[in-house]
Order: sequence, then structure tokens, then C-alpha cells
Amino acid sequence: MASGHRLAPACEVRKAIPMADCGCDPGSVDTKAQQRVLRVALVLNAIMFIVEVGSGIHADSTGLVADGLDMLTDASVYAVALLAIGRSDLFKARAATLSGGLLFIVGLGVVAEAVRRFFVGAEPAGIWMIAIALAALAVNAFVLGLLQKQRSDEVHMRAAWIFTRADVVANAAVILSGLAVMLTGVIYFDLVVGAAIGLFVIKEAAEILREARHADR
Repeated sequence: MASGHRLAPACEVRKAIPMADCGCDPGSVDTKAQQRVLRVALVLNAIMFIVEVGSGIHADSTGLVADGLDMLTDASVYAVALLAIGRSDLFKARAATLSGGLLFIVGLGVVAEAVRRFFVGAEPAGIWMIAIALAALAVNAFVLGLLQKQRSDEVHMRAAWIFTRADVVANAAVILSGLAVMLTGVIYFDLVVGAAIGLFVIKEAAEILREARHADR
């Protein structure tokens, strides 16, 4: 998806077709299905936040802690998306703006933590990084599949999908860095991946904020 893509209602391209046929009728959106998916995603991400941050502290891994904080942000995004279901387009755009703002703050915090550990030192455990990141990847792949079925032009649901897509990339990066740390003993792989996750999170936050701004017009 291009980062500058604007979310446009389907009816803008099919104005000559009655509303019931173009799918723009609010009743055509399966809000109950959206709620079920978001509740599952919320619970799974809250659990993985605890698992990853706890394991990251135990394993002295910046990457795992960063990934765990990203999970917490995702849980908040899913909670906001749940509140947005059935509300006005303006409310949904503002909910997405709140999600993007939270993600931006977390990204800055992750980058700052990576820089701090660069100066104070760390001894990440590669095997822990790989094991926990694999579990997180399985969870996020499952959630991404659920969200894909509910993906639509509604900005709050699209924000949830973007967050989860970012998580899959981050999980894979932590797995690779854990492998590199285990094989070489060089801690900088973990620090670089932690900082990269933070920067990637900031990029995704900017994308959500941009789409929310377009949707609010």
C-alpha cells in the first residue's frame, strides 16, 4: 500500500449506483464481526505485551521490549477501534488520529531506549529472543488473517490492519537479530533492531495520521 494512499468511499467511484448497491449503507458493514475480531486481537495483544516485555527484561533484549511495547500500543488501537464501530466517520477519523499519536510516542520511546542501552551496555540472550518472537509472530499472523477478512475503507479498521502488519515485520526482525546475537555474541544486532522497530513504528504512525487527516476532510 502506498503511504500516501487516500481512503475514499466506494460510492465516490460509483455515484450513479444506488446506495444499497454500492455497499455504502452503514447496515452493510458487519459490525458484529468487526467487534469479534477486535476483541480477539485485543486480548491476544495484551497477553503478548506481558509475555514480551517480561521476557525482554529477563533476556536483556531491547528488541523484545520494543516489540512488547508495540503490542501494548496495538491493544490500545484495537480498544479505540472497538469504540469507533457504529460511530460517525468523524469519530472514526479522530479515533485513528489518537491511535497514530500513541504509536508515534511509543516509536520515539523505543528509539530512545535503544540509544540508552548503547551507552550503558546490555547482554541479550539470543535464544530467548528467537523463542518469544516466534510466538509473537504466530499471534500476529493469526490476527492479521482475521483483520484481512474485515479490512475495509473505514479508517479505524484500516489503522488496526496497519498496526498488525507492522508487528509481523517487527517480529521477523527480532527473530533474525536473536539468531545473529546467538551466533556471533555481538549485542549491536539487538540494539539496531530495537531502534529500527522504533523508526518503523514512527513511519506507520505517520501513515495512519495522514490517512486519518484525509478521511476527516
